[in-house]
Amino acid sequence: MENRLANAVNPETPPLPKSPFKNPLLYSSVVIFVVALYVAYVLYARYESSKEYERQTKQRQAEQRREDDRLAVEQLGGAELAIRGLYVSPRAIHPGESAQLCYDVANAKTVILDPPAGEVWPSHSRCLNISPRKTTTYTLTIKDAAGKTVSQTVELGVR
Repeated sequence: MENRLANAVNPETPPLPKSPFKNPLLYSSVVIFVVALYVAYVLYARYESSKEYERQTKQRQAEQRREDDRLAVEQLGGAELAIRGLYVSPRAIHPGESAQLCYDVANAKTVILDPPAGEVWPSHSRCLNISPRKTTTYTLTIKDAAGKTVSQTVELGVR
């Protein structure tokens, strides 16, 4: 029996090389590498998606700000020189009482009230206390930077 074993193993013949495809370390390394690539791809795709969402959100916010600014300019008189409101309250008073003269102007550089009733300036909402002794007509004149003027009158009755 020993003889057969000795014949079966020949010290002269080199051992057969081990196949690399029978190595479980190789397969597990490849699987780990593929999974790592997939995870990296998913993370990168989410990062890019997040950046795109952030860019679109900023763009929508900028568009909304532009629209809000446009509406504000339009509501405040646009680019046109205008007296948007001029009134007295109440419309008539007794001698010695006072009333309020209120005005609202758009795009005015200077404001003049005749007859003078206090300090006036360009404003979107300004009221002055007035107490004339007789019925008075007030004229509000505004001027823009180009020199264009607009005027409007209002009367306060005194009984």
